[in-house]
Parts: sequence; C-alpha cells; structure tokens
Amino acid sequence: MNENLNKYLKETPSINFSHPLIEAKIKELREKSDSQIDYIKNAYEFVRDEIPHSWDIKAKVVSKNAAEVLENGTGICWTKSCLLSALLRGNGIPAGISYQKLTRGDVNSDGYIIHALNTVYIPELQKWIRLDARGNKATVHAQFSLEEEKIAFPVREQYAEIDYRDNNPDLDERLIKILKEVDVVMNIRTDFELK
Repeated sequence: MNENLNKYLKETPSINFSHPLIEAKIKELREKSDSQIDYIKNAYEFVRDEIPHSWDIKAKVVSKNAAEVLENGTGICWTKSCLLSALLRGNGIPAGISYQKLTRGDVNSDGYIIHALNTVYIPELQKWIRLDARGNKATVHAQFSLEEEKIAFPVREQYAEIDYRDNNPDLDERLIKILKEVDVVMNIRTDFELK
C-alpha cells in the first residue's frame, strides 16, 4: 500500500474502528456486501440513513467519536464522518475527512458552521471520491456516486461559503476540542476558517 494512503487507514481516538461496536457493524456490512464498492455504498448509506444528524433530532447527547455515534445512535456531521471513516478503514479502505465553511441559515448574517464530509479512495478505480453522510432531509439530497459528486451542500460563493476540497486523515484538532468541551449539540459554534 502506498505510504500516502497509509495515513488514511490508521486508527485515531476519533476514528476508533477497533471498538467492539464498530467491529460488529463492519462484520454485518461485510456479510451483506458483494464487492468492495458495494461495501462502501452500504457503509455510506447506513451512516447517512440510519444515524440521524443530532441537530435534526435536537439530540441532548454529544457523540465525540465514531464508536459513540453508534452507541448513541446520533452524531453531527463531524462525528458521522468519523464513523464512516472507521467503517471503511476497519475494512482496509482508505478514508479521510473534507470540510466546507457554510452559512448557518439562508444568509451569511446568521454566521457560519464547519461541515464535514468524507473522502474515500476507490482502489479499483485508483481515485478519491467524496461522500456526504450528513443525512438527507427535504432540502438535502446527498447520494452515493462514483462519477459525479452528490454532496449535501453545494457551496454558495455569494455568501462567502468555502469548499476546502481537502483530504485530512483525522478530525481537525479544533473540532475535537469543541466536542470535548460542549455538552449540548445546539451550543456548538465554529465561526472560524480551517485554513
């Protein structure tokens, strides 16, 4: 395996794929998958569809890493991205995290948030794709696609939103710090730029 891909296979405190809950989910997903691409799609759709976004359900609990997302049955985009990375890395598939800076509402006067999505290396196609497992709703229609990116939030330049189009091997340290310090999801604030 290429050294550059190795860092996208490592376990971290946020992407803790050796946790028994994640190992069990990996086994379950493997058993229902016919190929590596089918496994990636199944893992993505599980995180997108079966794990509600904490803001959507006004969850009281704050999941701080991949295993806690499974245990609590909810997470924000940052930790849902960690869960998808864990499910992929635990099955030998390189995965990372990419970010966007988005407005909180329909205008930038509401402030900004940092949104996380996943990068996934598809070995048989020898390319990276981005998948957004945030969770669909009336205004969000992210899909699995190998050809054309279908993420949750297209960036609106008129509101100074930013798509970093980056590829990080772990959750950003500033986001990890916020997760450690906050006890209510609705109190999370990220009015800063990552770069």
